[in-house]
Amino acid sequence: MPPSRLRWLGSLVLVCCGTVVAAEPARDPGRDFDLQGFIDAAVKAGTNPVRVEPGRYRVKPRHSQHLVLRGLANLVIDCTGVEMICTETTRALSIADCENITLRGLTIDYDPLPFTQGRITSMSPDKRVHEVTLFDGYPRAQAARNEKYEIFRPDTRLLRRDCPQLEAVEVVDDARLRLTKAGGGSGDAEEVGDIVVIAATHAPGGSAGHAIECSGSRQVVLEDVSVYASNCFGFLEHDCEATTYRRCRYDRRPPEADLVAREPRIRSGNADAFHSKHAAVGPRYLECVARFMGDDAVNICGDYHLIIGSTSKTLRVLAKHGMNLRAGDAVELVAFDGRRLPNAVIVDIRDAAPISPDEAAWLKAQRMDERLRTNAGGLLSKGYEVELDLDVDLPRGSVIASTRAMGNGFVIDRCTFGFNRSRGILIKASHGTITNCTLQGSWVVGILVSPEWWWLESGSSSDLVITGNSILDCPTSGIVVQAIGGNGRVAPAGAHKNISIVGNTFSNVALPFILCTSTEDLTLKDNRFPAEQGVPSAWGAGLVPADKKGALVVTVNCTEAESPARETAP
Repeated sequence: MPPSRLRWLGSLVLVCCGTVVAAEPARDPGRDFDLQGFIDAAVKAGTNPVRVEPGRYRVKPRHSQHLVLRGLANLVIDCTGVEMICTETTRALSIADCENITLRGLTIDYDPLPFTQGRITSMSPDKRVHEVTLFDGYPRAQAARNEKYEIFRPDTRLLRRDCPQLEAVEVVDDARLRLTKAGGGSGDAEEVGDIVVIAATHAPGGSAGHAIECSGSRQVVLEDVSVYASNCFGFLEHDCEATTYRRCRYDRRPPEADLVAREPRIRSGNADAFHSKHAAVGPRYLECVARFMGDDAVNICGDYHLIIGSTSKTLRVLAKHGMNLRAGDAVELVAFDGRRLPNAVIVDIRDAAPISPDEAAWLKAQRMDERLRTNAGGLLSKGYEVELDLDVDLPRGSVIASTRAMGNGFVIDRCTFGFNRSRGILIKASHGTITNCTLQGSWVVGILVSPEWWWLESGSSSDLVITGNSILDCPTSGIVVQAIGGNGRVAPAGAHKNISIVGNTFSNVALPFILCTSTEDLTLKDNRFPAEQGVPSAWGAGLVPADKKGALVVTVNCTEAESPARETAP
């Protein structure tokens, strides 16, 4: 046979063998690209819309941000088919001081990832010490940090238990970690062989939080934007107005589309998917998806500032961090015991003495987040005098919040949320709707409406409609509306007002399916419950009176509640 023929046959054998053996196609790591420079040049040239050529681009951060859109107006940026691979575990995108801009089609991922994962290979007898071997292709042990430790079943790839706190993270070698829990015992649920995930970092140029942050902007639209990893929140907005998130996604990346061949990801991002703070007009989440993140799917809130005392119309107030109260603001006022006073209007606000030793000692003894009660980073340190348009009598520990900056007017419609360690939807705002959503597998309540004195996150809610939602596979209650005072007790009726919970469906949810406290004008009707009664929820059990244990619906300190008809789910 001629040598050329032999060479041809040899090549054919190699190709065929390669086809048989190499079942895993080559992964595209992406190419280096100055995405910031491209967009800046297009904007400078007056291009509108700006269209970025589809492709997978590796982007290096500048000043801890991979891409910044600042001071833009009346602009569309079309990134359909564009994947931005962030090369450090710092912020992917900052949108600041923009108005009426649309960002469409962008996909964000990280290489290296902001988390690492592996398997529990052994445990101490009391289950407090976990020996973990990391999977190939994930960040090495030296990158792990003591945040957001979660444990998953290997068969279902769902959460095994709640999120344990760690007191120590020890690097054994490049591929092994020794993790020591802050508490627990031999009865804890985790088992050898469970899959675990923990935060990781690679940010030599400095780290800024969150995948996407939108600040000080109006009428921003994020459309078909997908985020597959984040060092903290997926989509954070603060001090914005009427942001729209349309078909945005925060989810595990499918293994067949991953950047490298490795064990499938167990997490999407390290913390909340969608988080809105201080919005003048609340966000609109339309047909969005958020699953497998390390905290809430949605949190819409403002900030409370702490009232130290009052005299007639004048309050002494400690600012939570930056003071966002202004003269002319309508403000929510809540006493330490949870009583909600009529809203007032700020006439004037003046600088005052910082926190005193006596005030600091009182604060340190409170049941609240440690950073707040210890004034970490200057929290609750700066004093103000706030003059109102009416007389009030508010004791130390009461709170004040601007109704201008807590996300009122929000819309959540046709979204899919769940399989997360915390709440599906957490609302601390008013004049909003939650409609036609699916919430599945949220570890702590499908939908929770509640201000939180612990975090000093406002506010109380009025004029909410919660209808047409499906809530399933939650080990705690499906819908909870509650208000707890700074004293830890259930607030009187009137903290929340005009709440409508109508036509929702529950399946495989703990009892009570619906729990409401502290509400005036509560409407409950046409909600559909399963024929099989669930087990009582451990979360919030202290809110349920003894004579209402096992009830499908529980109300405490509520008025004008309509009793729902009990129906079985189809």
